[in-house]
Amino acid sequence: MNSVLKIHFDALEKERASLLTILAAMPETTLSSSPGPDKWSINQILIHLVTSEELTLAYLKKKSLGIDRLKNSGLSESIRMLILKWSQRLPVLKYRAPKYLVSNTPAPVPLKELVVRWNAQRIELNQFLDTVNDRDVHKLIYKHPVAGRFDVVQCLMFMREHYRHHLPQIKRLL
Repeated sequence: MNSVLKIHFDALEKERASLLTILAAMPETTLSSSPGPDKWSINQILIHLVTSEELTLAYLKKKSLGIDRLKNSGLSESIRMLILKWSQRLPVLKYRAPKYLVSNTPAPVPLKELVVRWNAQRIELNQFLDTVNDRDVHKLIYKHPVAGRFDVVQCLMFMREHYRHHLPQIKRLL
């Protein structure tokens, strides 16, 4: 795997493993309890994250079939990524999940089932990243629903920011 991709993937995995270790000690009732109407439980947040990653990977795979026709990322994408990162870190900003993500998100499942699904997704992501050639790392292969096109490195950066965006929500529920 490209060394830059590996750094980002490993960081993503480290944060996920840390969270799952904490959650494994929690009773399932804590994980599945909603704090109120139209408020997500921890398991709902997790299934949202997993589904988001699954749909992202499916898109990456599809776009990689024509990767030679894609442009490289540049200054514009770097600036948009910086804005996107900061927008994810501001606790006062609330976002609605994109409709296609909501419509494709299954009902929450117990943590053990969710971990199996997330592990499988991460293995598949790792395998995909292994196939990305160094010359293609900066191809605009990912499309964020609001911020537009990014390369695979920036995609991993967003995945990490998306996780970090939901982490305070999870911690409040614990």
